[in-house]
Amino acid sequence: MKFIVSSSALLKQLQSINGVVTNNPVVPILENFLFEIEAGKLTITASDLETSMITELPVEARDTGRIAAPARILLDTLKNLPDQPVTFTLDEETYTIEISSSNGRYKLAGENAADFPRVPVVKGSAPIEMPSSSLARAINKTIFAVSTDELRPAMTGILVQLADSQVTFVATDGHRLLRYRRQDVGAGQTANLIIPRKAFNLLKGTLPSEATPVKIEFNQSNAFFSFNQMRLVCRLIDERYPDYENVIPVSNPNKLIINRSELLNSVRRISIYSNKTTHQVRLRLAGSELVVSAEDLDFSNEAKETLTCQYDGEDMEIGFNARFLLEMLSNIDSEEITLELSTPNRAGLLMPTTPDDNESILMLVMPVMLNNYV
Repeated sequence: MKFIVSSSALLKQLQSINGVVTNNPVVPILENFLFEIEAGKLTITASDLETSMITELPVEARDTGRIAAPARILLDTLKNLPDQPVTFTLDEETYTIEISSSNGRYKLAGENAADFPRVPVVKGSAPIEMPSSSLARAINKTIFAVSTDELRPAMTGILVQLADSQVTFVATDGHRLLRYRRQDVGAGQTANLIIPRKAFNLLKGTLPSEATPVKIEFNQSNAFFSFNQMRLVCRLIDERYPDYENVIPVSNPNKLIINRSELLNSVRRISIYSNKTTHQVRLRLAGSELVVSAEDLDFSNEAKETLTCQYDGEDMEIGFNARFLLEMLSNIDSEEITLELSTPNRAGLLMPTTPDDNESILMLVMPVMLNNYV
């Protein structure tokens, strides 16, 4: 069985799905790409049992056939070849793969395609369409807050809540919570899906920058994303997601409005002087002033800055983890942000001051206990 393909075109497709392949897979066959030739089209699959990515590209081929090709050696070979047509000769009996280029031949050992796990197919689901830019934005705005605690598996994914006229993405690690909602995408149905972080990370890396509709389908156990010649299938996390709506404080009488980049840069500078274990920064709010400070008693380091702001509420002092604040402020696009607070031991809400018509972003951050030694 033979096929001819451009080395750079094949490399591009392999690189787009290579993130699925793990170094020490559960089953050794998963160190391979599955190659399937049919009707002048090469379909390539990569899988880790939980997540599979499938891509297609046209090739010159008269035959049909399947073989598993070793991912790492194949990628390394193609990376070091100049752009040219290469001929693959596959022996389905001995599972050997020979690559012929204009200046050399490379022989590698493949495996039996029959051992490669089958990719689940979707049946009976009503598809939802979402622009690639909207999906990429939703992933970017939430993925950094996903938990890495394997003891709480539900929180290691992003909750996607589908409703008739909106789609909501939620991520939390117990210290902060992100809720990103789009009002311009309607699912026409209601469902709650928990998508693993790895699947969304892979999707984020392959979504096209130009406007492309992404088709989303799901069943009881899997979610399916497809766009252009790419498909991603992932197993859903079968757990109950925490009731996040109950965590969001409703009454927040103290409201701070401030320039986002000024606060971001101030926290960035002040955090250099914070304790390296707690990363604690202190916000003191009074009148039209915000004092940002930090101290590290172990090394006698301290820093303080005063910023002008609009503040409506009682004078108060509250502590936050600087790393969480920096990540959140970096993921808001608006010029001004609003920080809503109630008491120093209750969560603060961070959001753009002027919300977008089609999206709403709410970021919740838990405070850290202040040591009142100043």
